[in-house]
Amino acid sequence: MNEAPLDEYGMPNEPKYSHLKELHAAVKLSISPLLAGEQTVVNLGQFQTAYVYKAKSGECAAFLVNNGSKDATVQFQNSPYQLYPKSISILPDCKSEAFNTGKVSAQHATRSWTLTQKFDSPQNWQEYNEAIPTYDNTSLRQNIIVDQMRTTNDLSDYLWYTFSFQHDSPDPKSTLNVQTRGHVLHSFVNGVLVGSEHGAHRNAGFALDSKVTLNKGINHVSLLSATVGLPDNGAYLERRDYGLHSVKIDGKDFSTYAWGYQVGLSGENLQIYSDTSKVQWNRLSSTKHPMTWYKTLSDAPAGNDPVALNLGSMGKGEVWINGQSIGRYRVSFHTPKGTPSQIWYHVPRSFLKPTGNLLVLTEEETGVDPIKISLDRISVAKVCALVSETHLHPVSTWMHQRTSGNLNNTRQNPGRKPTAKLSCPPNSYISKILYASYGNPSGDCKTYAAGSCHSEDSTAVVQKACLGKRRCSVSVSNEKFGDPCPRISKTLLVDAQCDCQPCTEKNLVISQSPTGKLVQNKPEWSLTITNNCICIQLNVKLSCDGFQSVENIDSSVLSKSGSVCLVKGGQPIYGNSKLSFTYASATSFPFKLLSSQVACS
Repeated sequence: MNEAPLDEYGMPNEPKYSHLKELHAAVKLSISPLLAGEQTVVNLGQFQTAYVYKAKSGECAAFLVNNGSKDATVQFQNSPYQLYPKSISILPDCKSEAFNTGKVSAQHATRSWTLTQKFDSPQNWQEYNEAIPTYDNTSLRQNIIVDQMRTTNDLSDYLWYTFSFQHDSPDPKSTLNVQTRGHVLHSFVNGVLVGSEHGAHRNAGFALDSKVTLNKGINHVSLLSATVGLPDNGAYLERRDYGLHSVKIDGKDFSTYAWGYQVGLSGENLQIYSDTSKVQWNRLSSTKHPMTWYKTLSDAPAGNDPVALNLGSMGKGEVWINGQSIGRYRVSFHTPKGTPSQIWYHVPRSFLKPTGNLLVLTEEETGVDPIKISLDRISVAKVCALVSETHLHPVSTWMHQRTSGNLNNTRQNPGRKPTAKLSCPPNSYISKILYASYGNPSGDCKTYAAGSCHSEDSTAVVQKACLGKRRCSVSVSNEKFGDPCPRISKTLLVDAQCDCQPCTEKNLVISQSPTGKLVQNKPEWSLTITNNCICIQLNVKLSCDGFQSVENIDSSVLSKSGSVCLVKGGQPIYGNSKLSFTYASATSFPFKLLSSQVACS
């Protein structure tokens, strides 16, 4: 997982997200002296330094830095401070520590992937085999081997190098040797794939040696070179070369020969990923060819959770959804551990239509299987917090006050404690406490176990504070859990499961009351439908046989068809919200809920 605050699906990347949130809040508390004050540097030790900012108004903020590899206790303004290795402590008032980079009370989160849609029906797939160009098909020609980057000019990752030559030897067996500066090469002789190779991260250049069978007479050689990203920094970028620089057959050098070039694939140039009618598609074949395009249709999954294509059965290529590229994939390239670096590729919800989404892939390799592709939903399955008494309390609990004097009066609330905070994603809630221990649990949020000190009330206290809620906070204190082991510093570890709220139509509550007004001599009534669930409810239908109102009701709010009334035209009533309308009748009408559709992503 990368170190960005948001992951590739737009979800908070914990604990990085909460860590930065606390850091930004602490810096904001120090903003006045930081921007308007004068800096003073104070030496606190061999590897410890204080950067002090003091404004003319008297406001003061300090950053205590420990560049050492060990804990250090320093004296700053006649008070002791413990500094963790390679850490920075922020004192917004030059007295009280609000934040320390070495010990942040941030939750951890575990993602899960749930299969929502399979593409396992072969009859729903079609394929188009990319045409392998020959020298006669090309219009761009040179008598030398050209540089790929300058020739493609950012129009494509691909450049076809082609030439044709006369072979008069009675021996058809030959050796093709290609030297290239990267990054990927597929070699075809007379339209048949004879070899593929790729470079490495540190060394993009490589050689490809292939045993080939030649025809007697004219032979066509087509070499497809592909780049996999280009450098965006460093010296002499304009002098870097990519693509082929030497081609030999049985030792004969063709580097200065009549070459024909084609920039990009024919499917790319025709943009068949958005207009598939430009080529003839065929039914999915059991024999997989290199350089093949695949297409199918799909519907968008319900809900709002991020979704991603699982391309674990594919090799290397690119994917388009409704004509928009979601990126290149390279599943066949494995890490030193022998696994792909990535198999899930994010599909932005904004790219999707409710139905009939066009999915198109171009695949370079053989041995792939598009019917094993799936569309998966990504969610946060678990959240975990590990907080000790030595952690600082959340920065959000600070009270920032300014008095009429010149002194900074940022102060602490003496009753606040370090706090374990848990938060599930929107439209989900804490359904189960998987583990809780107040004492000295061992391990971390990935692996944990009870230590020699453990409060028997740990699970019960956390369940009471968190179950059924999207967010909860539990202070790390003996007042909450009792003191299972006096004179020992305590830690609270909580691992919780997040689930979609199990809503039903019973979460919709109908209430009515008179407004006190008359409409055509009939009393007016106010009806309110309250959704007590955190999930939205769609297509809410009420039983309303015999209902009449002398007051007009907007059909977008309530529309009657026979004995059934549709609320809000079937549109959602959002979680924890209300919908109200008025009607006029001699008596209140006994509306009853018939059904609804829960959408809890």
